[in-house]
Amino acid sequence: MRLRAKAAARLLGVILIGALAGCTMPRSGPTASDLRSPSVDPSFNMHTVEVTPVIATITRVDTPLGFPGSMTGAGVVSPDTIAPGDRLAVTVWENVSTGLLAGVGQKNTPLADLQVDQSGHIYVPYAGRIDASGLTPDQLRAKLVESLQGQTPDPQVEVRRVAGDGSTVAVMGEVETPGVYPIEAPTRRLSAMLARAGGARVPIEVGQVKLERAGTTGRVWLRDLYDNPREDIALRPNDRVIVETDRRAFTALGATSRQSRVNFTERDMTALEAIAAAGGLDGRAADPTGVFVFREENSDIANRVLGRGDLAGPQRMAYLIDLTEPEGLFAARDFIIRDGDTVYMTEAPFASWSRVLAVAITAVNLSASVDRLAD
Repeated sequence: MRLRAKAAARLLGVILIGALAGCTMPRSGPTASDLRSPSVDPSFNMHTVEVTPVIATITRVDTPLGFPGSMTGAGVVSPDTIAPGDRLAVTVWENVSTGLLAGVGQKNTPLADLQVDQSGHIYVPYAGRIDASGLTPDQLRAKLVESLQGQTPDPQVEVRRVAGDGSTVAVMGEVETPGVYPIEAPTRRLSAMLARAGGARVPIEVGQVKLERAGTTGRVWLRDLYDNPREDIALRPNDRVIVETDRRAFTALGATSRQSRVNFTERDMTALEAIAAAGGLDGRAADPTGVFVFREENSDIANRVLGRGDLAGPQRMAYLIDLTEPEGLFAARDFIIRDGDTVYMTEAPFASWSRVLAVAITAVNLSASVDRLAD
């Protein structure tokens, strides 16, 4: 009876090991050798190219940001120019005891908070409806004196502009204090207005500034705004300034500690930086000879990369980086990742065998345990 139990235990162990040997063990994806070999489906048509410094140069596509000429060429607007939506404070002095506007015993009449309507006009008693838009306070003062002096002797007028809706800029997004701010003498340019809003809260390496003006949109890197005076454009009433983080990202898959969508951490992110941002290669499973970058490449670049001239339309490209070769390391340092790329770190062949061996050892141990129970 005991011999039959031992035989049954050994048979169980052999069956388990054989079953495991015939199974396909789970893995993170295809190996480097799988991807290097031609596709069994000719319609798939993926091109595998080993990355060299030359390939890194060919595939580099710069996407500079910058404001259009209509924005960079616009001059600074005087902060005193009156615009629709502004509020004005007007005071009128009269040289008579009983004036048109002043009460008995008063020499001056304050007309506070006069709103400039959307057509650019204000209304002043006895002067009527006055077109104020585009004038400076001093020009409007002269216009009011001319309108009133026929009705009261030698009127004196003071006009002060109080910034209102017509001369403001909306600053929003990732700034310390979002809000609506008036265009004043110190804040006539973009960088000064951002400082007025407390500054950007986004890292300068990945920060962008978008400006919307009368149906036109411009975008610039935050660093370029500070480094290039040409991008520090003059503001206009009703501009919208939005500070935001670079939205580009790539997908990290395979033998890495972080399989997810990863945001760019640099303006021009290299393959080495992308691997680091994804948590690096898994030292227990990754194959450093097989790091792939998958993307759909336009035909112009694909033809140059492959030395051809017959390709048309987007091409599926698998760029292979071998980190065990010195040239591969330099190529990875120069190869620029693009928005939407997939960075796939293949698994080393020994990783699958390690899993098979681990499960097989478990089966043998189970067999031994059954054997001992049989005793």
